[in-house]
Amino acid sequence: MSQTAITETGLPLLKTELPGPRAKEILELDARYVSPSYSRPFPLVVASGRGAIVEDVDGNQFLDFSAGIAVVSTGHCHPAVVEAIQRQAAELIHMSGTDFYYPSMVRLAEKLAPLMPGPAPKKFYYGNSGTEAVEAAMKLSRYSTGRDKFIAFLGAFHGRTLGALSLTASKPVQRRGFGPLLPGVFHIPYPNCYRCPYNLAPKSCSMECARVIEDRLFKTTLPAEETAAIFVEPIQGESGYVVPRKEFFDELQAIARRHGILIVADEVQSGCGRTGKMWASEHFGLVPDIMTMAKGIASGMPLGVMAADASLMTWGPGSHASTFGGNPVSLAAALVTVELLQMALIENAASVGAYMLERMADWPRRLRLAGDVRGKGLMIGIELVRDKETREPAKQERDRLVEEAFRRGLLVLGAGESSIRLSPPLIITRDQADFALGVLEDCLR
Repeated sequence: MSQTAITETGLPLLKTELPGPRAKEILELDARYVSPSYSRPFPLVVASGRGAIVEDVDGNQFLDFSAGIAVVSTGHCHPAVVEAIQRQAAELIHMSGTDFYYPSMVRLAEKLAPLMPGPAPKKFYYGNSGTEAVEAAMKLSRYSTGRDKFIAFLGAFHGRTLGALSLTASKPVQRRGFGPLLPGVFHIPYPNCYRCPYNLAPKSCSMECARVIEDRLFKTTLPAEETAAIFVEPIQGESGYVVPRKEFFDELQAIARRHGILIVADEVQSGCGRTGKMWASEHFGLVPDIMTMAKGIASGMPLGVMAADASLMTWGPGSHASTFGGNPVSLAAALVTVELLQMALIENAASVGAYMLERMADWPRRLRLAGDVRGKGLMIGIELVRDKETREPAKQERDRLVEEAFRRGLLVLGAGESSIRLSPPLIITRDQADFALGVLEDCLR
């Protein structure tokens, strides 16, 4: 890919039909050799990426508003990140932090500790992915409380390994055929004011979505004294970028404290500056006991982190570990990533995200398919409906829009039953935002 060609415009450049001839060859081989469990919404075969632009094997350039599923927070191949990776790879790739010490494990923890919500001292566990971070949080919750049950939310996505999958309640296909899953997980509705599960309006809501824990769950099926933790996404990701009210988290924290239950904030998708703050929890005054992070923490390198109050980290050597977790190359990328986020990218996410949300605010009024627009920073969801009164989900129309945007050079992904998620790299400019919103509005029309 030509860096010069990208920096001149920073916008898409399509040269062939889609998919192009070289892409078609790869697609045929993929169908022959690769697991069919992957879900690909359009035939993009990526060759390279710079900034917010990716290029396919036929030389077509696309504006990436998915960021590798909210992963490349600093953009594709940020020069400072690439330099850190190359430098570390030339020195040491692996020795295993499970059995030996890495200086970078300490340095990243030192850098993250003052950024965590709340005053309590923190300790950190390193794995390879968000799913691994969630699994570690589940184990630590049980170990530190002596309790074995969990509360999670309908619509949640916490991962695909069997423990994390037991918390996940996003789509039936993710669980179908894999039972029995981990027992002792209880799901309740997530606060979604556009589709209130209790058919209430904001004025008449008394936070039933949190109070149901005490009012129903603890009185019928789940003993409070056996509940180790509540797992919650501050902004729910896979179900459509759903943003709760602050009052929900106030009530949730009060319930947890009354019963000695831990709160685990899953910031795998919402964290690392995406919402215009380092953590989405900060928007709501949420101070979790445990936090999981991954995706944007290392700009595309595999790294999952579980942060917990130091008072909870009482498990001994051998209790939990990961051979590859926190390898030096990923940690080098993470150290630079956090610096870049603090220098400018969190602020840019807040500024450009606010600009986009302001531009989209009247879409539900003007555009027939646009039911709801919501988000924080550069974590924005657009929910499509066939009818504004009944709010019937427009799933087929959403899928068509995602593919049509691809054919116009814009990469977006679906989420939930009929939503589009916008999660671009945090480096995007207003010109790139204008292009993306223009394509989406044109497609919606």
